[in-house]
Amino acid sequence: MRLGVLDIGSNTGHLLVVDAHGGAAPLPAFSHKQPLRLAEHLDDEGAVSPAGIDALTGFVASALVVAEDKGCEEMLSFATSAVRDAGNSEDVLAHVADRTGVAITVLSGEDEARLTFLAVRRWFGWSAGRLAVFDIGGGSLEIAAGADEAPDVAWSLPLGAARLAREWFGSGLPDEEGLRQLRRRIRADIARDAGNLLRGGAPDHAAATSKTFRSLARICGAAPSGEGLLVPRALELAALSTWIPKLVEMTREELADLPGVSPSRSHQIVSGALVAEACMDIFELPQLEICPWALREGVILERLDQISVLG
Repeated sequence: MRLGVLDIGSNTGHLLVVDAHGGAAPLPAFSHKQPLRLAEHLDDEGAVSPAGIDALTGFVASALVVAEDKGCEEMLSFATSAVRDAGNSEDVLAHVADRTGVAITVLSGEDEARLTFLAVRRWFGWSAGRLAVFDIGGGSLEIAAGADEAPDVAWSLPLGAARLAREWFGSGLPDEEGLRQLRRRIRADIARDAGNLLRGGAPDHAAATSKTFRSLARICGAAPSGEGLLVPRALELAALSTWIPKLVEMTREELADLPGVSPSRSHQIVSGALVAEACMDIFELPQLEICPWALREGVILERLDQISVLG
């Protein structure tokens, strides 16, 4: 069947059209996306601004047209932390539904971590053993681990790259003391619940998903996306730690010129790098293998599983 997966993230709205059936990898057929930067369209009270609501509504309307044009039988629509944490979340969703007819499901942080874990497990398979998965989004960091398809532990932290950039880099990069405070805050937040994962023992395999991790891996020497999904890619802690002081010294224009970095996300690279380094350091992981599947694929796979059971 042909499915449309509408992902309203903190950075980007993305409709992925896939041909999918049980027992096979979802095959991407078409992609329609637009930078929304909802994590940065928040007012002082944490509500999505009118401009942000208009941008979201317009994108959903355009995505619906694309899904119909491409012959999607069903559209799975979900939103993550930017909408989840917004003070006017219900009003935003009601406005979108009223104008477009599309009902968007808001995923909890735990569900976001769980579904991402499912996608990564299916990608690497059972040979990965006990698996740990890290995903840095625009608004949140998801962590999950386990030996099965459902993780033993899964949680979410408000440490997304766009969120931290907005909170800490609003008027440019903070000074050395400000960076040290940010680094301390990130590590304290991650370490607070680190025992959730560590009590189960060291993972046999550690993986990362998301644009932030892919960009950092590319900066540190991983193969470009043009070489295909099946090329192994990894982010090395040693290389990342060497790069972070260089990233701090770069202008946004210089960051945007780095391989794998888009201009719309260049301002998030430093905050994302600090979160990635903290994850690897606290959990004593010298490297993270980059998985090309993430939350969208997890949503698709769970839906296919449901159809298989019902059928």
